[in-house]
Amino acid sequence: MLAVIRIRGTIDIKPSIKKTLELLMLHKANHLVLLPQTNPMTGMVEKAKDYVTFGEIGEKTCAKLLEKRGRLSGGKRLSKKFLEEHKLKDFFELAKTIIAGEKKLADFGIKPVFRLSPPKKGFERAGIKKSFKIGGALGNRNTDINQLIEKMA
Repeated sequence: MLAVIRIRGTIDIKPSIKKTLELLMLHKANHLVLLPQTNPMTGMVEKAKDYVTFGEIGEKTCAKLLEKRGRLSGGKRLSKKFLEEHKLKDFFELAKTIIAGEKKLADFGIKPVFRLSPPKKGFERAGIKKSFKIGGALGNRNTDINQLIEKMA
C-alpha cells in the first residue's frame, strides 16, 4: 500500500499534473491518500512526483494514522464503538486489513483523504522543491515515509 502526501501547492502547475492530482484526490498541501500498488496508480504517482512524496506505509504507522486522523462521513472520528461495530479488536487490526487489501477504506465508510498538519521541525534541509535523494522533500521515500507521517499526524 502506497502512502502519497501532497507537498506543494497549486501555483504554476501544468494542467495535466493538476488533473492527475485531482484524480488522486490530493486537492491541498499536506493531504494524504492510501493507494494500492497497481501499475495505473504508481504511474499516476510517478507523473506527479514533483509535487508529492510517497512510499510504502507500515502497519504501525497506518494504525496510528487511522486512530488520529481517520474520519467517517460527517467528520466524525474513528472510535472504539466504530471498531466494535465492524468486529475489530483495535486500530492495528483495521490497518492490517486495509494494507493487505482485504477491504478498502470505503468498505468501512472511512474518508479516503487524511488531512495532516505540517511536519514538526519542518521538512528536510533542501526544502520542498528538490528530490528526497538529494536532501529535499519530494519523490519516492520507500519506508522513510513512515517517519514523515509520524511527524505530521
